[in-house]
Amino acid sequence: MTPVLLFVLGVVFVAIGIAASIALHEVGHLLPAKLFKVRVTKYMIGFGPTLWSRRKGETEYGVKAIPLGGYVSMIGMYPPNKEDGSVRPSSTGMFQTLATEARSAAHEEVGPGDEGRVFYRLPVWKKIIVMLGGPAMNMVLGVLLTAVLLMGFGVATATTTISDVSKCQVAAGETVDPDSADCRLTPAAAAGLRPNDRVIAFDGKSVASWDQLTEWIRASAGREVAITVERDGTRVSATVTPVLSARPVIGTDGRQETDDAGNLRYQDVGFLGIGSRTELVAQPASSVLPLAGENIRQVAGVVFNLPARVVGVAKAAFSEEPRDPNGPISVVGVGRVAGEVAAMEEIPVQSRLAALIGLLAGLNFALAVFNLIPLLPLDGGHVAGALYEGARRRVAKLLGKPDPGAFDIAKLLPVTYVVAALLIGMSALLIYADIVKPVNLFG
Repeated sequence: MTPVLLFVLGVVFVAIGIAASIALHEVGHLLPAKLFKVRVTKYMIGFGPTLWSRRKGETEYGVKAIPLGGYVSMIGMYPPNKEDGSVRPSSTGMFQTLATEARSAAHEEVGPGDEGRVFYRLPVWKKIIVMLGGPAMNMVLGVLLTAVLLMGFGVATATTTISDVSKCQVAAGETVDPDSADCRLTPAAAAGLRPNDRVIAFDGKSVASWDQLTEWIRASAGREVAITVERDGTRVSATVTPVLSARPVIGTDGRQETDDAGNLRYQDVGFLGIGSRTELVAQPASSVLPLAGENIRQVAGVVFNLPARVVGVAKAAFSEEPRDPNGPISVVGVGRVAGEVAAMEEIPVQSRLAALIGLLAGLNFALAVFNLIPLLPLDGGHVAGALYEGARRRVAKLLGKPDPGAFDIAKLLPVTYVVAALLIGMSALLIYADIVKPVNLFG
C-alpha cells in the first residue's frame, strides 16, 4: 500500500475507535438509568442535525451530524420550582430564567405515571452510579485494550538476538569511515559475530536477557571471555575482549543524564559493538493493571495541569516555541499521530497495530479522567451535585431540620455555560495548534 493510503487507514481506524468509545461511554449512563427505571427519551451519538434515528420502546436511538460526543436524555434531570411546583419562569433575572427554562425543558416530557421515573427523585447513590457509568465504561475499555496490547501483541523488548554489529570502535560524538585505516575493529567484528546470531552464553554463563548480557559486557572490559551464539541452528563459540569505552549514562526514565552544568554524562564501561533486535514479547495478565494505573496517573497529571499546558500550547501555536510532546492534543492531532504510525512502513504491521491500540487505550483513560472533573457539564459536575445533595440532607437530619429535598443543579447552569464556552475555546485552540504546529512524536 502507498503511504497516503496507510495514513488514511490509520486515521479511519482511530476515528472508528473514538466513535465506539463515545458510544459505549453513553451506554455506561444508559444501562444504569434504565436499571433504576428512569425514563430515557434519547440516546444520541454526536450533536447537531440528526442523520438517522430509530425508536425502540420509549427511547429514540440515533446518530447526529457532528461526531464530537454524545448524550443520553433522561426526564426530570432538574427538580421543579420549589415554591409552587411549577416549571414556569418566576423571575426576569437572566440566571434565574436560565434555571427555570432548564427545568421546563426537563419536565416537558414528563407524562402521567412518570412522576416516579424522573432522575431528580433518585437516591443520591443511584444518581452517582448513573453519572459515573460513562467514565467507568471508558476505564474498563482502557483496561481491556491494555490487556489486548500487552497479552495479545506484547511489549517491544530487547532480545538476545543481534540486530547489527558495529565494525569500528568510535568515541562518543565521533565518526570513522569503516573502510579507512583509522577503523579499529570492535571486539564483536573481530570475533566474527554476525546479525541474527542469538547469544546463548557469555563467560560460561547462560544468557537469559539482553539487560543481563549488557551488564556482563560492561563489567568485562579488558578481560578475554568466551561467547557462544546460535547461528542457523548451530552453536558457534568465540572469544571476545570488551574494550573500555565511554558510554552515555541512562537514567531510570530512559533519558541520558546530565551534570549540574547541563552537560551529558558518560561512564567508562566494557564495549562489544553489538545491538539488540527488538521484538514484541507477550506479557502476563499481572502486568495489565500496573500499566493501566501508570497510564491513568500520567493522564491525571496532564488534566491536573491542563490550564498551564493549554497556555503552553497557545504560546507554541503563535510563536516559534516548540510543542510539548506530552501536552494535550485535539482529535485532529490524534488522527495525525494515528496516520503517521500507520504509514511507517519500516515498522512491522503488528507493531503499528499495537501502537494504534495503545493510542485508543490512552484515549479512553483520558476520556474517563477528564469527565471526572467536578464541573458541569462534565459527569464529575453531576456527581459533585449529588454529593452536595447527600451532604445537605445528612446535615439537615443531624440538626433535626426538614429534608431540603433534591439539590436544584439547574441553578449552576450559568457556570455550566461558562465552562462549556471554555471547553469549546480550548478545543478550537488545540485544533488550530495541531494544524499549524503539530506535535512531533517521531523526531
